[in-house]
Amino acid sequence: MHAPTAQAEQAKAKAKRSRKSFWLKQLHTWHWMSSAISLIGLLLFAITGFTLNHAADIEAAPKSVERAAQLPPALLARVKADDQPDSKKPIPADVAKWVQDQVKIDASGTAEWSAGEIYLARPRPGGDAWISIDRDTGAVTSEISSRGWIAYLNDLHKGRNAGTAWKWFIDIFVLACIVFTLTGLVLLWMHSRHRRSTWPLVAAGLVIPALVAIFLIH
Repeated sequence: MHAPTAQAEQAKAKAKRSRKSFWLKQLHTWHWMSSAISLIGLLLFAITGFTLNHAADIEAAPKSVERAAQLPPALLARVKADDQPDSKKPIPADVAKWVQDQVKIDASGTAEWSAGEIYLARPRPGGDAWISIDRDTGAVTSEISSRGWIAYLNDLHKGRNAGTAWKWFIDIFVLACIVFTLTGLVLLWMHSRHRRSTWPLVAAGLVIPALVAIFLIH
C-alpha cells in the first residue's frame, strides 16, 4: 500500500523539479536575450545620464556653417510673394530639391510662409539648421550649427529632434529593459534563499533614491 504512494510522491516531486527547471530555463533565456538587446542602449543612456547631470561643467564648442544661394528666375516664380495669408506648407518639390543641392540641408517638411519669406527649421540632435528664402529677391540663406558629440548623444538620450526611427528604437529599448528587469527580479526571488543579501540590496535600491528625493530635493 505504501509503495504506490512513495512512487506517486517521487513522480510528483520529479514533475515539480521539471516544471521549475523549465521556467528557470525560460527566465534565463528571456533574461539574456533582453540584456543583449538593451546592453548598448543601457551603456549609452548611462553615459549620457552622467553627461546630462554635469552638462554645466562640460564645455561645448559650437560650430556653424552658413551658405547662400540665389534662386533661378523660373524657381523664384514658384514661390513669388502673393497676397495669401501666412501659412504652413511644404516648399514646392522642384524648389526644395534645388535648395537642398545648394545648401546641403534637407528642404522637405513643413515650412512657414509669410508675405516676404519662407522659413524652414530643421532642428537635429546636437545642433540646428534652418533655411530662409526671400520671396521677393529669391535670396536663399541657411545655417547649420553643431554643439559637438556630447550634445548629440545628450539629445539622443532625451529623444530631442531625433525623428520617428529613434522614437521606435526607444520604445523597443524600454520594452527590452522591462523584460530584463522583471526576469532579473524573478531570478533573484528564485535564488534568494541561498543569497541572504538579495532583498536588503533590492530594498536599498528603492529606499536610497526615495530618501534622497524626499529629503534632499527641494
